[in-house]
Amino acid sequence: MSKEEVFIGSVDQGTTSTRFIIYDKSARPIGSHQVEFTQFYPEAGWVEHDPMEILESVRVCIAKALDKATADGHNVDSGLKAIGLTNQRETTLLWSKSTGCPLYNAIVWMDARTSSVCRKLEKELPGGRTHFVESCGLPISTYFSAVKLLWLMENVDAVKAAIKEGDALFGTIDTWLIWNLTGGINGGLHVTDVSNASRTMLMDLKTLDWDKTTLQTLGIPAEILPKIISNSEVIGKIGKGWPIAGVPIAGCLGDQHAAMVGQACRKGEAKSTYGTGAFILLNTGDEMVRSNHGLLSTLAFKLGPKAPTNYALEGSIAIAGAAVQWLRDSLGIISTASEIESLALQVDSTGGVYFVPAFNGLFAPWWRDDARGVCIGITRFTSKAHIARAVLESMCFQVKDVLDSMHKDAGEKGEVKNEKGEFLLRVDGGATVNNLLMQIQRQTCWGALW
Repeated sequence: MSKEEVFIGSVDQGTTSTRFIIYDKSARPIGSHQVEFTQFYPEAGWVEHDPMEILESVRVCIAKALDKATADGHNVDSGLKAIGLTNQRETTLLWSKSTGCPLYNAIVWMDARTSSVCRKLEKELPGGRTHFVESCGLPISTYFSAVKLLWLMENVDAVKAAIKEGDALFGTIDTWLIWNLTGGINGGLHVTDVSNASRTMLMDLKTLDWDKTTLQTLGIPAEILPKIISNSEVIGKIGKGWPIAGVPIAGCLGDQHAAMVGQACRKGEAKSTYGTGAFILLNTGDEMVRSNHGLLSTLAFKLGPKAPTNYALEGSIAIAGAAVQWLRDSLGIISTASEIESLALQVDSTGGVYFVPAFNGLFAPWWRDDARGVCIGITRFTSKAHIARAVLESMCFQVKDVLDSMHKDAGEKGEVKNEKGEFLLRVDGGATVNNLLMQIQRQTCWGALW
């Protein structure tokens, strides 16, 4: 008699696409599906997503991945034991708990419309830009969910009315998906995990609960906020109407925290994820390290309600792979993202061209939301190959800036090195298939760090 097949599934809801992957008990993928969804740019610096389109993308990915695995002879229907969820962080939305309808599009993490909100808070609060750092580890920035929530509360009539009537629910994408997956208007669970909550600017990093003083200062009603849970626990079962109804949701992490867990980064170890942006996290264990060099103190993961809390230093870079998409979609220099490597290999340098992809400002370690992209050094000699190579170099220079700051903040005792005294940076994300990018990253940091 053959042994029962056992599978787990993973929803990966990213900034530009959604995936669902099914793994067997040996962690081998046996079925997956991915779809891209629409990016909305209503004004310069604004980026939005349609929450209903994201929800439908999850539904399609689950159904298609199940079909593929089943077609290959796997009995997923009876063998799928649980799913986990990872998601783009900081992206913010509110919806009606009575109708389940979004009250506005989701405001994406890289959106810069809240610059005026940030400047106002910096002027009014005694601590300026760092007023909330002691509790949440984050500076006041357009990046984080709290200021996006304030913008929605101030500018969207439907949001104002729903909050007044007690009908509004706030969440990041994990909260939106879990609420809908577990029933929506029919008893959906309104929760978020500690990693996503740590990116809102509203959670106290020590208590792992919403900070009452911060809520009072910002005028945010606590009743619209979800319950905070750990990263690894049975959250609830998937409701009727979904392809995998009845299957437990047993884990949730923000995408960068999930990458850190997937890379098995222990205390003193770091990873860099190259996606739409680039995100470098160093596990600092149970010690919360405060940055003096432009990085974020954040929660790494908490793998169970009673598990120890791991913290991290993070350097967030807004634009990495998104610059490649810009070359493809806006300039037409390449027709697919993968073409950038062969194009850049046509030259052995950028020919003096430098590119700064500050499309929506600069994140770590500079935190300049007023910065905008530039491309300098262009001459009559410059070709599209030089520009393509400069785009790849721009990612690596940004990562090097973060690693320099990380080294200063963590110090020698905060880093794990091998017997040769070398610091290992683990890498992941879609752009790591680009061998030239990885070689440039190595050359950029070689001899300059550690």
